Amino acid sequence: MNRRSFLLTATATLPLATGAWAVTEATPMIEVMKSPSCGCCAGWVNHLTTSGFRTEVRNVSDDQLWQMKSRLGITDALASCHTAMVAGYVIEGHVPAQDITRLLAERPGARGLSVPGMPIGSPGMEMGEDTDPFATLLIRADGTSEIFAHHG
Repeated sequence: MNRRSFLLTATATLPLATGAWAVTEATPMIEVMKSPSCGCCAGWVNHLTTSGFRTEVRNVSDDQLWQMKSRLGITDALASCHTAMVAGYVIEGHVPAQDITRLLAERPGARGLSVPGMPIGSPGMEMGEDTDPFATLLIRADGTSEIFAHHG
């Protein structure tokens, strides 16, 4: 890693390490790919922005979305309705912002995170007081997964 890359990485992760979440140019950009008609995806994006992330949303066809999931190694067992990228990691589904923050702070050698399916009560899937317990999975580099965080 050259000095400039190191400084950019250190600057980008400073808000994560200090807990200070003022949105700045250094705040990680999360690129979200979703179906144009999906309301829960918009709810998840709102969760990210209110949690301090910058977002860029691209509405794509279902075929394009599933092709991208396949290229990124998202299997049917890991899949949800939208896919995002941040700092070289894939974020699949309704992953809570706090888990993304932890991922970026710890920087594991992994593909990313997934909340498979669409669990009630996950960010963007709120239904009043109803919530289902769910887990955020860490997708390892070899495509296997393990529990990264429990919720609910």
